[in-house]
Amino acid sequence: MPPSAAPYPFVYLASQSPRRQELLTQLGVRFELLLPRPNEDAEALETVLPDEAPDHYVVRVSVAKAEAARRRLEVDSRAGEGRRAPILTADTTVTVDGRILGKPLDAADAIAMLTSLRGRDHEVLTAVAVVDANGTLLPAALSRSRVRFANADDAAIRRYVDSGEPFGKAGAYGIQGRAAEFIERIEGSYSGIMGLPLFETAALLRAAGVDFQNSQNKHHP
Repeated sequence: MPPSAAPYPFVYLASQSPRRQELLTQLGVRFELLLPRPNEDAEALETVLPDEAPDHYVVRVSVAKAEAARRRLEVDSRAGEGRRAPILTADTTVTVDGRILGKPLDAADAIAMLTSLRGRDHEVLTAVAVVDANGTLLPAALSRSRVRFANADDAAIRRYVDSGEPFGKAGAYGIQGRAAEFIERIEGSYSGIMGLPLFETAALLRAAGVDFQNSQNKHHP
């Protein structure tokens, strides 16, 4: 679908993830944050439905985030705030044995997740959704990667959990941080495992008419 006007010098990023911000910067994409309002229950969007398959779940959540961000921008526009630009959202989940591993609730939950991953393969799924500047939702992209987790002992897992890094991360680990010591190999997209697959993201942003080829600054002024 060709963009109605191009190029757009920035995108709205509806994510608080510093990793996604870093990856957009790596692409040279300018962005402004478009985050949930205090009256929005953003966590409710990530609730897993009964018998929901992991790939369906991650796409559904990324699309739901995009639609919520679109409504947010519409409210801002009616109030005379906000400018027309595409919106980008993403969601990442870890799955093993058909189970969806979200963000750990506490240290015990993180230990249980990491213990279930050690010594075996699991999948990391990241879906990306983009709403173009006309408010049209483009077809979401799905990145699927396989990760081999080392057979870490209990002490190593506890030490990692005590570092605080697992919290706020799907599957209780971040590949770009201290958990790298546990990752034997990956098949797929490293940036997708981090939370924003750059190949798929770049394709969607181009389809939405975003100009990022010559962009130098992190945030749109």
